[in-house]
Amino acid sequence: MPLSPRSLRAFRRNLLAWFRANRREHPWRRDRDHYRVWLAEVMLQQTRIAAVIPYYEKFLARFPDVQTLADAAEHDVLRLWAGLGYYSRARNLQRAAREMVKRHGGKFPSDFDAALALPGIGRYTAAAVLSIAFDAPHAVLDGNVARVLARLDAVRGDLRAPQRWKKLEATAQALLAREAPGDWNQALMELGETICTPKSPRCGECPVSRWCEARKRGLVDSIPAPRKKPAGVKQRIAAAVLLDPRGRTLLVRDPGSHDGVLFSRMWQFPAVEFAKNPAAALADHLRGELRFDPPPLVELPHAKHGVTFRNITLVPFCGRVAALPVRPRSRRLPLAEIAGAAVSSATKKIARAALHHAK
Repeated sequence: MPLSPRSLRAFRRNLLAWFRANRREHPWRRDRDHYRVWLAEVMLQQTRIAAVIPYYEKFLARFPDVQTLADAAEHDVLRLWAGLGYYSRARNLQRAAREMVKRHGGKFPSDFDAALALPGIGRYTAAAVLSIAFDAPHAVLDGNVARVLARLDAVRGDLRAPQRWKKLEATAQALLAREAPGDWNQALMELGETICTPKSPRCGECPVSRWCEARKRGLVDSIPAPRKKPAGVKQRIAAAVLLDPRGRTLLVRDPGSHDGVLFSRMWQFPAVEFAKNPAAALADHLRGELRFDPPPLVELPHAKHGVTFRNITLVPFCGRVAALPVRPRSRRLPLAEIAGAAVSSATKKIARAALHHAK
C-alpha cells in the first residue's frame, strides 16, 4: 500500500487513537509481562477469546511464571488445559518453558531467531510476544491482520498462497508503527476482530476506511476470497468403559486403531474405529490389544464430536468386570473423577454417558 509519508503518519495516528480509545480489556492486557503475553498468544491460537479467558485465569493461577510451568508434571498441565483443545499447544508450552529455564534465564528470549527456536513458536507468535512485551519492531500477520491488509490493498485470491502471504508480511512490516509496535499489532488484530470482520464489516466505523481500496472499488464482500475447506470426513468410534465393583474404570495410552488426534494422545478409554457392528469391533480390539476377554457390553447413548473437518460419532459401551485388566500404559481411575482428569473432551463425553448409565 504505497502511502506518502504524510498519509502514512495519518494512517498510523488514526488506527492507534482508535485502538487506545476502544481496546477491549482482556486479562492479558493488564501488563506486558512476557510470560502472560506468551501464554495468551498460545491459548488464542485457533480458539475464541471468550473460550480462552477462564482457562487463562485458572492456568495462570496454578502456573504463575515460567519456572513453575517448567517444574510441573505434564499431567497437571494437561489437566488444566483439558477442554481447550489442540493439546500439542500445552505440551509445547511446557517444553518451551523448560528451554527458557535452561537457556534463557527463565524468560522469553528477546531475540527473534532465539524465540523461533522454541517449541511451538512460529513467526506470528514470536512477533506478537516480542512486540507487545519488549517493544521490538516485528509486525504480526494472522488471519485477522491479513484480511485487513488485503482489503486495504484490494488483494484478491487465496491470501494463504505462499507468494501472496509473503507480500502481506512485507506490507505489515512497512506499515508498522515502530514507536509503538505492540499497540500497533494489537490494533490491527482488534480491527480485524471487531470492525473489519469476514462478513458484514462495519466500514462506517473503521478508523482507516478512507485508505481502503476494497471499499472504494466495492470489493469488501469479495475480499478475501473464500478458502476451500476440506471435505468433511465421518468417523465412528466405539469405546469401552469397563467398571469394577469399586466404580473404577480403565484408561489407556494406546490410541487403538484410530489416529491419536481425537483423544489428543492423552489418557482415554480403550477405543477403536469401526465400519459396522461396533460391539464386535470393540470386543476384538479388547482381546487383541489388552489380551482381555470382555464381559457383555451394553451400548450407551451416542455422542457427537467435531475435530476440524471430521464429524465423529462416539459409541460408548459399558461392561461390568470383577477386576480391571492390568497392562502397561494403563491407569485405573474412579469414573466419577474423570471430569477433573487430564483427558480430552471426547473422553469426558464418553464418561458422562457411562456415569448416567451407572446411576
